[in-house]
Amino acid sequence: MTGTSALEKVLRHDRLIAAVGLAGVVALAWLYLVAGAGIDMSMAGMPMEPMRWSAFDAALVFTMWWVMMIAMMVPSATPMILLFTTIRCKQGASVNPPMEAWIFLSGYLLIWAGFSLVATLAQWGLEHIGLPAATASTNTVRGSVILIAAGLYQFTPIKSACLRYCQSPVLFLSQHWRPGAAGALRMGLRHGNYCLGCCWFLMALLFVGGVMNLVWIAGIALYVAFEKLLPLGHRLSRATGVALVVWGTVVLARTT
Repeated sequence: MTGTSALEKVLRHDRLIAAVGLAGVVALAWLYLVAGAGIDMSMAGMPMEPMRWSAFDAALVFTMWWVMMIAMMVPSATPMILLFTTIRCKQGASVNPPMEAWIFLSGYLLIWAGFSLVATLAQWGLEHIGLPAATASTNTVRGSVILIAAGLYQFTPIKSACLRYCQSPVLFLSQHWRPGAAGALRMGLRHGNYCLGCCWFLMALLFVGGVMNLVWIAGIALYVAFEKLLPLGHRLSRATGVALVVWGTVVLARTT
């Protein structure tokens, strides 16, 4: 076996470990959501009085949001993490590429944990005033405003800047590379920030379709993957922005 072929075998092995690990994380997250995420949906669709949450309720909802973000965002972040693993492999035997890939992923998911905390507080606020968020919104004004705002956000400079890095792992890693395990964590945090800036308003659409609506969860996750992975530049993002604004405007016009 030549030195080159042995190196290629090692690289494939480490990438395979990382890919299988990521697939396992995503599969477990989806299983948790399909099983109901521990949320009692028996009251869905019924008129609700303002609800009081216990600490356990809050922890359950936060966990649901975080697992949902893992299920929705890790698939589209996989090319970035695999490229990171490949580069680490080529840097020599002194590094542990699969371990540093997990550290990178941990930083990425910490950012989405922060978003999940904010989403949990938003859901608590809605339910505190008697507006359930677990199911599709019956408040058409609220729904239309979110749709229009999410559509307009697709045209903002921050959306464009963040999407640019999310679409190009090579660009991100070439500009933000840091050595060592601490560097992997910093890169994961930074990449998580870009993905958050790119996708947070799309996640807010769950307050329109229902936080535990699996069809909306799968649809938004699929769209995020298309937006980040297909070679369409900003065209898909802007076309979606137009569609969301039109959708929200039509809903609002029918309401008023």
